[in-house]
Amino acid sequence: MTTDKTPSKITNSEKIYEEHEEAVNKAGDIQYFEKQEKVYPKRVWGKYRLIKWLVMAFTLGIYYLSPFIRWDRGPNAPDQAILIDLYGPRAYFFSIEIWPQEVYILTGILILAAIMLFFITSLAGRIWCGYYCPQTVWTDLFVWVERFVQGDRNARRKLAAAPWSFEKIWKLTLTHSIWIVIGMFTGGAFVLYFNDAPTLIQDIINLEASPVPLSFIAGLTLSTYIMAGYAREQVCTYMCPYARFQSAMFDKDTLIIGYDEARGEKRGKHKKGETWDGRGHCIDCTACVQVCPMGIDIRDGLQMECIACGLCIDACDGVMEKIGLEKGLIRYDTPAGMEESARLRKEAGEEGAHKTHHASTFKFFRPRTFYYGGIMTLVGCIMLYALIFRSPLELHILRDRAPVFVQLSNGDIRNGYVLKILNKTHEHKHFTLHVDGIENSQIDIKAAGDASENDLFVPADSVGSFRVYIKAPIEPQKALDIKFIVKDKETLETAEYNSVFITRRD
Repeated sequence: MTTDKTPSKITNSEKIYEEHEEAVNKAGDIQYFEKQEKVYPKRVWGKYRLIKWLVMAFTLGIYYLSPFIRWDRGPNAPDQAILIDLYGPRAYFFSIEIWPQEVYILTGILILAAIMLFFITSLAGRIWCGYYCPQTVWTDLFVWVERFVQGDRNARRKLAAAPWSFEKIWKLTLTHSIWIVIGMFTGGAFVLYFNDAPTLIQDIINLEASPVPLSFIAGLTLSTYIMAGYAREQVCTYMCPYARFQSAMFDKDTLIIGYDEARGEKRGKHKKGETWDGRGHCIDCTACVQVCPMGIDIRDGLQMECIACGLCIDACDGVMEKIGLEKGLIRYDTPAGMEESARLRKEAGEEGAHKTHHASTFKFFRPRTFYYGGIMTLVGCIMLYALIFRSPLELHILRDRAPVFVQLSNGDIRNGYVLKILNKTHEHKHFTLHVDGIENSQIDIKAAGDASENDLFVPADSVGSFRVYIKAPIEPQKALDIKFIVKDKETLETAEYNSVFITRRD
């Protein structure tokens, strides 16, 4: 029995494979993936470019200068307005002071920020990405440096493709040197939020800074250099999860950047003096593509990569102004507004052929805004309540687990506890300790220095830890519920904590 395959028995997949092998042998290596092409955004002037410059100056000013703002909290507290003290440990934001035990406040802030981002997205699309996102702000700054040193779009493309020369070397060296300096300032400013800013700067100047902040500065310098200098739009496209699920928050009333296809098509080149009859207003100049920092063509419709920065609007409006047409071929509008504009344009016929029919369909009050607004209000009220009614005194008890109790030689039962008193004020405090729920009990306190139930000293802005033994002449029985009560000797403010007193092994 032969195993040779006749031509009639060769399967279709085998034939395709053989053709593929033959093609590889003839053509050599086949490129299955296209190399990522670098985006060279062109300079553009206009309303939205001006807004982006102002937002960049404002946000970078806040980031770089905030660590130097002072805030007087008293003699026993740091005077830096915004500080995350990892050694304290606690976080300061002007008059607000957050302790590790109040992590729920940080949780609330994160939830509030996320819901606010969803709220803004449902209203105005990815406007956060286009104007306020750190990746966008620093990339914008790096592109400006690149353009300042190397020239505009065509000059940068030409320089990148040119062979190595003195001009290319010094321009690239200067560009990357400025990028590294910006990265160093960025990393340094970030570290200042975790240290006293003037002190750390003085230590760095005097070469006395510890390796920990220096290593963080070096790491953040490198990450800023890579993200804003090289990764750029790839961060938004491939790394940021927000770009992936943003469309779930869009609806027909979300304000996005759109191309008025009904007005722009059929596109094509146009010469001065020619009629616009039978054609659209897009002259296919690709100005909107050339200025886009993401390298996309907005005329292909809304895309995941679009960050709603508005630069394509400035470019298109500039072209429309030059050729004597009304602005707004590319504009901020809602999908419903675009549809209504197309309908109105069709009804207007030739008389309205050269106009953009803006349909006021943007709705602020709609189900999504009520949902997100309600959640933000609820979380905000909870956080506000927690901040207003937070106590400057907290008490926490950790009871011994081994052994759970000890029976002394005289028959008394003793339980051990670790008592922690949080003094959140900026003053030294003295407290008294009392235990309810067990009769004839005695309190024995072990701590550094003199300490008794009538005088527990806790310094300002600190946690006092005390080893406490409770003993009582009591017969073995089921666990007793007891309550520890700590009282401020000066203000008489109290803090309570419920625990148990165990007398037998069940």
